[in-house]
Amino acid sequence: MTARLPFVARTASGDQYDIEFALHPDTGSAMVVGQLVGAVLDTVGREIAIRDEVSNGDALQAIAMAMAVRATMIEAPEPVTHDLARRLLDEALASMGEARHRRASAGRA
Repeated sequence: MTARLPFVARTASGDQYDIEFALHPDTGSAMVVGQLVGAVLDTVGREIAIRDEVSNGDALQAIAMAMAVRATMIEAPEPVTHDLARRLLDEALASMGEARHRRASAGRA
């Protein structure tokens, strides 16, 4: 059975995603993984907030480039680390497909 990481993500507009990420069998610390995910999302959100008109495509492209750099920084053959990065992204996207999405309520004043 694959270990899971429960994670809650909130958008700037108040939507919430309840996610159960599948963890890689060699995960060292689920807690650290969760903390890093939160830190990355918080940092990206802050950086987007201080810039004018950041497109979703630009944000995704920057995150993909950072993942490629991080994968290449690992002292292992590039085909191994790049394949791992692809598999981890595929697993994370699959977990998002199963996530519960709760939209923020739009009340009336």
